[in-house]
Amino acid sequence: MSDPSPYTPPQVWVWNKASGGRFATINRPIAGPTHDKDLPVGRHPLQLYSLATPNGVKVTVMLEELLALGHAGAEYDAWLIRISEGEQFGSGFVAVNPNSKIPALMDHSAPKPIRVFESGAILLYLAEKFGALLPTEPAARAECLSWLFWQMGSAPYLGGGFGHFYAYAPQKIEYAIDRYAMETKRQLDVLDRRLAESPYLAGDDYTIADIAVWPWYGALAKGLLYGGGEFLQVQDYKNVQRWTDRIAERPAVQRGRKVNRTWGDPASQLHERHDAGDFETRTQDKLAAPG
Repeated sequence: MSDPSPYTPPQVWVWNKASGGRFATINRPIAGPTHDKDLPVGRHPLQLYSLATPNGVKVTVMLEELLALGHAGAEYDAWLIRISEGEQFGSGFVAVNPNSKIPALMDHSAPKPIRVFESGAILLYLAEKFGALLPTEPAARAECLSWLFWQMGSAPYLGGGFGHFYAYAPQKIEYAIDRYAMETKRQLDVLDRRLAESPYLAGDDYTIADIAVWPWYGALAKGLLYGGGEFLQVQDYKNVQRWTDRIAERPAVQRGRKVNRTWGDPASQLHERHDAGDFETRTQDKLAAPG
């Protein structure tokens, strides 16, 4: 099937019309803030500004895992950033992440606060700060970091590529969907082959590599991402399925994926998190709220 509207690129591209699609209102070819808005700051040194997309879930799972390991300094405030309303373009958020993408982290434990942006960088920063979930033995550390950076490089093909053209683009373009479906299935095969020889991506131990990859490819494996599970035949990747289920059983993962979530079952949502007790009290308040 050919594109019904053949397109010839102009000599110079000019942004003169909306691109269409679900996120058209927040896409633009320039950086910087669109409005002045300070970010809130809670009582903990770690301040997270995020939303429970796969990239956001990485960081809240990491923080919950650190707390489960007994690292009290990993207590955090998680503030909701509604990207569909353009809150990532507020001046305060742009000061933390000039790329205007969630998640963004401020660490106020040092004399001069430290900003960290890009989800992989945040995972690595927290792992090094607390000495956890990152191997110290050179070969194991290299394996872990290789898979962490694999995810950071691969996710754009899954999200911005397959997810966009399969689920969000205003028109279904066969070439684009085929191109990114092929690459997504190749990535699933890469994971499945690795997990056939190792229980976790870096080896025998659960690490930041698994925390980075699971929110994207675990969700895809269960048909929860873009509605593309049947299309991609994700059930065929048996080792990915086993690994996905094993990680989903972890209590810290179950808590982390609720934080900054605003959709789905009310029991699965915790819009903001400022204390460990919020998982009980705020979820119950949400369930009890009328309407």
